[in-house]
Amino acid sequence: MKIPLDRRSPEPVYLQIRDRISRLIQSGILKPGDRLPSIRVLAENAQVNKLTVIEAYGVLEADGLIYARAGSGYFVSAETIPSPKAASTFAPQQEVIIPEQGEMSYFDIYSASVQAQQQGEMINFSSGFPRATGLENLQRVARRAVKGVSDTLFNYNIPQGQLTLRKQIVQLLVQQGLEVSPEDLIITNGSMQGISLAAHYYLQPGDWVIVESPSYHGALALFQQAGARIIGIPMTNEGMNLTLLAKYLHSHRPKLIYTISTLQNPTGITTSQAHRQQLLQLASEYNCPILEDNAYEGLSFGIVPPPIKALDRSNLVTYVGTFTKTLMPGLRLGYMVVTGQHYRAILERKLLRDLSVSTVSQAIVSEYLAAGYYRHYLNHLRNNHLHSRNVMLQALEQHFPESASWTVPNGGLFLWVKLPDELPLQAICHEAAQQKVLIISGSSFFPNQQGYPALRLNFSMLPEEIERGIAVLGKLLRKYSNQSL
Repeated sequence: MKIPLDRRSPEPVYLQIRDRISRLIQSGILKPGDRLPSIRVLAENAQVNKLTVIEAYGVLEADGLIYARAGSGYFVSAETIPSPKAASTFAPQQEVIIPEQGEMSYFDIYSASVQAQQQGEMINFSSGFPRATGLENLQRVARRAVKGVSDTLFNYNIPQGQLTLRKQIVQLLVQQGLEVSPEDLIITNGSMQGISLAAHYYLQPGDWVIVESPSYHGALALFQQAGARIIGIPMTNEGMNLTLLAKYLHSHRPKLIYTISTLQNPTGITTSQAHRQQLLQLASEYNCPILEDNAYEGLSFGIVPPPIKALDRSNLVTYVGTFTKTLMPGLRLGYMVVTGQHYRAILERKLLRDLSVSTVSQAIVSEYLAAGYYRHYLNHLRNNHLHSRNVMLQALEQHFPESASWTVPNGGLFLWVKLPDELPLQAICHEAAQQKVLIISGSSFFPNQQGYPALRLNFSMLPEEIERGIAVLGKLLRKYSNQSL
């Protein structure tokens, strides 16, 4: 590929490269799926620095014209891979779950997931993270960041986190429709710590807490560890069943509502503006605080309504976010938005838990944001995930039995498959693992594992892995479906 460059032009060289490749794609000379020259080859042919090519490819990714495959290079994006079905077929049972007191073994679930990630040949549909890709700039950013904070590494940091980073996060939240100040933010060790701090602040042993059913299993474990009693309100295709929520707000007077309003884990459902307003109105009527967990908001394919926190005028909502799902899990960096009288009390709990979040992690994320890489990286993830989601939807229609139904999430990492009641899910999970496909039973996402048979499937993997893994699962499901007849 020859890229004619005008060295005297005021337009930067990387944008000239971007424009040339963009025209080749739009004219049809480069077709969907075509592989672009490697960074090294294009840099040599155009006689430019590799960093210039990286910048050009980064802008093309942000424009959605190309995408990266780990270890394979850059490819022209598909024009549009249509979803096989326009709407979700998800129609779950509507039963409230109020389990007996007890604790679920989140430790076992977490340990199994970590071990699976260390097995290179395993197709891991159980993972809670996007696949590692497109972070070529991070090493350079990390060196620059550590150098910038080297004089502070031998001192404690303030518990609420570095002011520069909090200001940057505020700018991200403004783009999502949530206007807050840096003084409302607390930097945390991932969103898990934010959920834990809120749980131990709002709940006393024996208090009732309302969760979506199914819901994030880590939060369920934290609430149980805090001694709370859980009410699982079933999820419809539109979000938490608000009629049942109103009933149990009146009858049990819970002290907290936990909700994932955007790209819910595990179902992938995003609630509407009207649903968010009604939920907040019910919570206000019964003076019940809301813990809003929006770990996946940055991975939405389209525009989503502002968070519930953006509608809050009574300091009733505590908002939790994270970079773990959108940047790098190992950095362990999240944040909380806490307003009014709750801020100091939660900040004091944060101080007593761990003093402060790693100075190095904060500096790396701050530098990555300041360099403008984060926006491009999110676009890269969304483009890859849209492609992979549609590949998975097509594979599900091809291989899964008609008795299965699933959600069609508009972003994130997961879709949720409801299976027939008679299937022996643990046996299927075990046999799938023997064929190098890792899944975990959806029961893990219900209070005390008391829900219907289901699977949470991570669709952020390579298309060829998705197609092979879903084919294996489909064969097993049909095998056991036939045996149950």
